[in-house]
Amino acid sequence: MTTIILALLIGSVAGLRTMTAPAAIAWAARLGFLPLGGTGLAVLGYRFTPFLLTALALAEFVTDQLPSTPSRTVPVQCGARLASGALCGAAIGLPAGSLAGGIVAGVVGAVIGTLGGAAARGRLAAAFGRDRPAAFIEDAVAIIGAAAIVGALP
Repeated sequence: MTTIILALLIGSVAGLRTMTAPAAIAWAARLGFLPLGGTGLAVLGYRFTPFLLTALALAEFVTDQLPSTPSRTVPVQCGARLASGALCGAAIGLPAGSLAGGIVAGVVGAVIGTLGGAAARGRLAAAFGRDRPAAFIEDAVAIIGAAAIVGALP
């Protein structure tokens, strides 16, 4: 059951920031917290994968601030978040023998993170009178959440 909850939570992080969740999972795999060796997801623990995904996550933090960045609810953005949630959920579920459950929980979490994150950020932006502080809070929630989830892996 813990596996499914962690997959749901990492999916929620993917809904907030598409690349933060896979970056955290890649670091967990690389550092040995998530045993993916010998599986189809072993690539997440390869030498350069965590660095590449971290760079993409950092780029996402920057591009999220641009006024030209589309809403997370448009099909391409939403689809990427769902795929990220599925991948990360699968990575958490696979070592526990719950691949399908991990995928489903990751996707459900990504939906929750995408829609809930958009609503929360909208309310925060309205309260602040501008979006940037709300975006920074969302970044912090995604980073801290991902680190906590990786730290809770069995």
